[in-house]
Amino acid sequence: MKDPEAKPKILILATLSGGYAGADSVGQLHINYAPNVYVLPVICPSMFAEDFYLRAFDKGIDAIVVMYSGTDCPYIGGAERTAQIINKTYPLMKERGIDTRRLRLVAICTVCTNPFLKEVNIANDLLQEIGSVTNEISVPA
Repeated sequence: MKDPEAKPKILILATLSGGYAGADSVGQLHINYAPNVYVLPVICPSMFAEDFYLRAFDKGIDAIVVMYSGTDCPYIGGAERTAQIINKTYPLMKERGIDTRRLRLVAICTVCTNPFLKEVNIANDLLQEIGSVTNEISVPA
């Protein structure tokens, strides 16, 4: 059982060609952001199937922000495939009673410190409003 006083966990899947570089810029500037954010550098988020997101929520991740380089993705079809996967994940989340606002797909460039911080704040503000994912999850029959 999750500690009710625990800070909600935010997972950021950050592409090396976009979101991770933005996160790195934030670090290089010594700008603080919430300590409940876990940044996972990835080559391309299209390598994560729908069940990855569902399992992350099952394991206590309260929000996931996929920060990718959008149409500037260096991999042919990577941006389109990522969007398709996220769009397929939303109905699966609804089936389990998980608020779809917990999963966001955003384009972040290599020097996007302010957009990176904005997305972190949006996720934390949302979690202040809707609480932990453990209050929502129900496994479909």
